[in-house]
Amino acid sequence: MVIVALTGGIGSGKSTVARMFEDEGAYVIDFDYLARVVVKPDKPAWRDIVDYFGPEILSPDRTLNRSALAEIVFSDDESRKALEGFTHHRIFEESDALVKAIKRKDPCSVVIIDFPLLFELSLNEKFDKVILAHVPRAVQLERIIERDGLVKEEVEKRLNVQISIEEKRSLSDYIINSEEGLNDTRNQVRKVIHELKELAKKKEGGSKCC
Repeated sequence: MVIVALTGGIGSGKSTVARMFEDEGAYVIDFDYLARVVVKPDKPAWRDIVDYFGPEILSPDRTLNRSALAEIVFSDDESRKALEGFTHHRIFEESDALVKAIKRKDPCSVVIIDFPLLFELSLNEKFDKVILAHVPRAVQLERIIERDGLVKEEVEKRLNVQISIEEKRSLSDYIINSEEGLNDTRNQVRKVIHELKELAKKKEGGSKCC
């Protein structure tokens, strides 16, 4: 089994790249999805968040109002770190359980962990390889403003809590640029998945993966 982190800033095309890897036979574990699972109403992380931030950050259906919460945590480092403390270890527990289940089912698999804050949490060393989905910052801004309806200042605030793209590039094994369209992106994904499948075979002993 090869466990690979896929990361990239918001608006970088990371989700599209993840779906392409899945199409090519990789297993994908989405940390954004798990982040929603662990904060469902009345779960431990949900209770911790409500105790800390107050019931004002709840929607009428008792789910977290993610927009209200984002406005707080992207403006205050202490609040952001508190939120991470309530959620991150629980997300990892969910992810670890999924990885173990995949390994029992398919020991020669390639598992892609879609992990937005990989470098910010300094966890890149825990993975066999790191893939960075990347587009220029101007493209990120344009995509996020169009997709989420945010003003430029709000987008800049979210981008500024992440480490620089130059540092991310230097720490990554593969860089996939999604700026040139879907066909070009898919060709890059296919090249990377071929190398990762070959690595999985070598790690597991070749014939065992046939």
